[in-house]
Amino acid sequence: MAEQLTLGVEEEFLLVRADGRLSRYGPEIADASTGSSGALEAELKRCQVESVTGVCHTPTEVLGQLTSLRRELAEVAGRRGLRLLPSACPILPETEPQEITPKPRYLRMAEWFGATARSVATCGCHVHVGIDDRETAVRVSNHLRPWLPVLLTITANSPFDGTDTGYASWRYQEWSRWPSAGPPPLFANLDEYESTVQSMLRCGALMDRAMIYWDIRPSERHPTIEFRISDVAVTPEHAALLATLVRGLVAHALDTTAPPSQLPQAILRANLWRASREGLSGSALHPVTGELTPVQSQVDDLVDLLTPVLGEDLEFVKAGIADLRENGTGAARQRAAYQRRGELSDVVDTLTGT
Repeated sequence: MAEQLTLGVEEEFLLVRADGRLSRYGPEIADASTGSSGALEAELKRCQVESVTGVCHTPTEVLGQLTSLRRELAEVAGRRGLRLLPSACPILPETEPQEITPKPRYLRMAEWFGATARSVATCGCHVHVGIDDRETAVRVSNHLRPWLPVLLTITANSPFDGTDTGYASWRYQEWSRWPSAGPPPLFANLDEYESTVQSMLRCGALMDRAMIYWDIRPSERHPTIEFRISDVAVTPEHAALLATLVRGLVAHALDTTAPPSQLPQAILRANLWRASREGLSGSALHPVTGELTPVQSQVDDLVDLLTPVLGEDLEFVKAGIADLRENGTGAARQRAAYQRRGELSDVVDTLTGT
């Protein structure tokens, strides 16, 4: 059952000034925060900050910690005249370069990867589910690859990057520039996974193992499988819903005796492009049938699939999906805020609650 698996969530945020443009005080905000409900950390760009929950056992616990961490970051930022922006890409056009956080590893990344590292800051939501066996984690990844497009649409929250990009999740397109990003290949076993990683290290596509950026990976720091597919959610409720669905998928994969889908990498990448473009209101190839199907219907099929393993999480999932459909994804809310007056500053104000 899903309830037997532990959960943890990491959220990356942008910090903006009063005028809505990116700040450079992410490291200072992280250092000034106590992280009473988890950890608060600096990120690659100085305009970013990250929150990390502790180990959680229920969706309600995840939601409580995410809410508390966001509130603390917003309060600390507010004391410096800054705002916490839960958007996966900057909203206003930026005229100043985005500075790299001056940590030795980040500076080496910037030197080696050049414009890829220095391009637009992007913010994701990473979900960890407790699995302490890496061979099992690789097997679970194989089973869950086809569902990545559906997971991407649930928190899609980056339609703007100084202008409307035409995508629900522009972050996913930007993030895909990294040579180690994107959907994981289908691996025969852990040995093939490790052999692939070693080859990527030798050719320089990875600077270190922390740069394994696949959308699903065995964590390098924790006894977990980590899902990195999603935009940072517009609300903690959306992030908690995502985490609960991810845990349900992992429980389902652990429970099944069926072989994993042999979905080719090229088709999965194409389907992720479609999901990134249209989000929850669009269509994509169904992970089971392969037919072009409205994503809303695929969400219903996902809930049906997971119902036997969700247990008490089922009502949390149903309530979260109902809210998502009634009030919209982050991308839908951003575009609605913009359409009122055609001002990107209104999008910033809506997301920061000011």
